[in-house]
Amino acid sequence: MSVELKPIVREDIETVWKMQVEAFSELLERYQDHNLNPAAESMDRVQARFEQPGSIYYFIVSGGENVGVIRIIDKKDGSRRRISPVWIMPQHRNRGYAQQAILEAERIFGAHNWSLDTILQEKGNLHLYEKLGYHQTGRIDKINGRMDIVYYEKD
Repeated sequence: MSVELKPIVREDIETVWKMQVEAFSELLERYQDHNLNPAAESMDRVQARFEQPGSIYYFIVSGGENVGVIRIIDKKDGSRRRISPVWIMPQHRNRGYAQQAILEAERIFGAHNWSLDTILQEKGNLHLYEKLGYHQTGRIDKINGRMDIVYYEKD
């Protein structure tokens, strides 16, 4: 099933925050990364990120239903565009929605000059990004004894 990206407006922030908490809570429990995990963020933090220059949030919509969210950062200054974060709600995972959302973002913003990061221990995420042409930069940050963050780029 195909997806569309629907721009999020200020009035949607509470919905986005609730979706984010639900989508990332399993990872928060697994990795105990309370300083980084989106499930541990306040709604005010999501609001502040929404208001940052160059920050654009989209609902990932399939069949008229919000199945996830993707945030694009495009400073329009020649620097890499960034995906941070992207998520699919638990009941909609493993259906190709994240892949389709990233491809749609690349169609809208251009297919080159991207960056993102993810949890090194989440092999499904690594597979997804590498399948889409992203490559590891070599930078890995150790967060705690359970997880590391790995950085990707797409030229």
